[in-house]
Amino acid sequence: MGQAFLSLRNVTKHYRDASGATTEVLTGLDLDVEEGEFLAILGFSGSGKTTLVSALAGLIELDAGEITLDGKVIDGPGLDRGVVFQSYSLMPWLTVEENVRLAVEAVHTSISKAERVQLTADTIELVGLTHASGRKLAQLSGGMRQRVAVARALAGKPDVLLMDEPLSALDALTRAKLQDEIERIRSQEQRTIVLVTNDVDEALLLADRVAVLERGPGASIAEIFDVDIERPRDRTELSNDLSFTALRNEIANYLDAMNGGGDQVSDQVSEIDVSDQAGSTALPAIEPIDLDPPKAYLDAAESNTTRRFLEYSDLRKVYPTPTGPLTVVEGIDLHLNKGEFVSLIGHSGCGKSTVLTMTAGLNEITDGWIALDGRYVEAAGPDKAVVFQAPSLFPWLTARENVSLGVERVYPKATKAERSDIVEYYLERVGLRAAMDKPASELSNGMKQRVGLARAFALSPKLLLLDEPFGMLDSLTRWDLQDVLVEVWNRTEVTTICVTHDVDEAILLADRVVMMTNGPNARIGRILEVDLPRPRDRKALLDDPRFYAYREDVLRFLAEYEHGAHAVGA
Repeated sequence: MGQAFLSLRNVTKHYRDASGATTEVLTGLDLDVEEGEFLAILGFSGSGKTTLVSALAGLIELDAGEITLDGKVIDGPGLDRGVVFQSYSLMPWLTVEENVRLAVEAVHTSISKAERVQLTADTIELVGLTHASGRKLAQLSGGMRQRVAVARALAGKPDVLLMDEPLSALDALTRAKLQDEIERIRSQEQRTIVLVTNDVDEALLLADRVAVLERGPGASIAEIFDVDIERPRDRTELSNDLSFTALRNEIANYLDAMNGGGDQVSDQVSEIDVSDQAGSTALPAIEPIDLDPPKAYLDAAESNTTRRFLEYSDLRKVYPTPTGPLTVVEGIDLHLNKGEFVSLIGHSGCGKSTVLTMTAGLNEITDGWIALDGRYVEAAGPDKAVVFQAPSLFPWLTARENVSLGVERVYPKATKAERSDIVEYYLERVGLRAAMDKPASELSNGMKQRVGLARAFALSPKLLLLDEPFGMLDSLTRWDLQDVLVEVWNRTEVTTICVTHDVDEAILLADRVVMMTNGPNARIGRILEVDLPRPRDRKALLDDPRFYAYREDVLRFLAEYEHGAHAVGA
């Protein structure tokens, strides 16, 4: 048998931190990928997935081993490999068309100018951004920018397409469309594709094989699963395919077993420690301060602080642009009762994050108003805790110190020991007991996001605002943290708004799902009441026919607005 088209032998890579300590990321990794094969790679956060993609792209030097492509050793970047990273690297001052054209003109020097123009337009259409072709990257949402990054990689028509979680920031329908386009590329062009994904369903929908990385550090390939599911694969019908459900359960159980076995290694930072939910630290029975409450608030009747606890009235946001004012959202009227959990869902660019940042007091309101607990929202404060899609930590501080900053402000009358217990309790709750004293700069993206969640919970806020908090995490970690969020919410019943692109997540978490129309000029299109019992159990919900009925309602709404009246802003 001849050498595989893409071959990895004894691939080993370590990193050394500022103190001189060495962390083994990949150790002795062997893997073969045949020409035209679609390989999906699954792994926990911090297991070295991005390091592996960087090695395949020739962007880092190996400590040992070698990678060959079509018999040639990879010793640097090359036009034969197109790469899309989780964090896009684009020219924000250029338009969508100009960003994609840079890649086309760099690679396709032998074709005519007209052909390059057409290839650029075709690639932009492929990812659904024709309507935004002339817009600058700085004016686009995060999901739209990632679509540009995918288009730029595809424009080069590489022999191997390397994709490091490229769809994680996209809304469900756009993600599904790009999955279909990736499958078309595979089937029509027989392109070799290596996809790192945090979504088990996505891996099974697209791949010929699924490789699971061991838990880091020092990861190699733990297991490879053949995906013997007939193509073409219809995502709406896969749940009724016994081979799909059996393989999905096998992979999920395998990951779960890896998760449970990781705590045996005492000298490794265990990110996924959520199974030990009780922890060793008890939460002190103390209350945070309320910043400058007015007398009217203190004298208010119970009904005034429980019903309509959070109110939006004719909310509108307009941004200035070189071509004139751009109305992102308008006419937002909504109220939440105290202790209610609302999911906010819609296509990329519909203004979900804009609504969230205005609610947090981080973004000026153009017209209308927002009131929280009887007071207008005019500025940010610890009564409104926010967890953004990208974790915002002080990299030179430890996980413990990052959480302590807020705790010290909102619990000024607590003892030092009580504040320490609060910090440790929530870090344990999100599975970071072993990493409390690690600098944030040494944590993976998933671990950083866990710190952000712990920091938000520790503030005991009146309002918890979540902006895609689990979007960057692997599937099992995301499921675990969803369960942690549900469990903590059951205890605190803090009023919560969660922006998400995940339909299942929206229904699992929420009392109501608020669906946004496409932007610009986005509005609330529909509100779905989720009449499912609490506390909620994921496995029990998957056997509840109401869950699937709610899921169909949300997906139908998203599909209707794919080409709706506001589609030009999506």
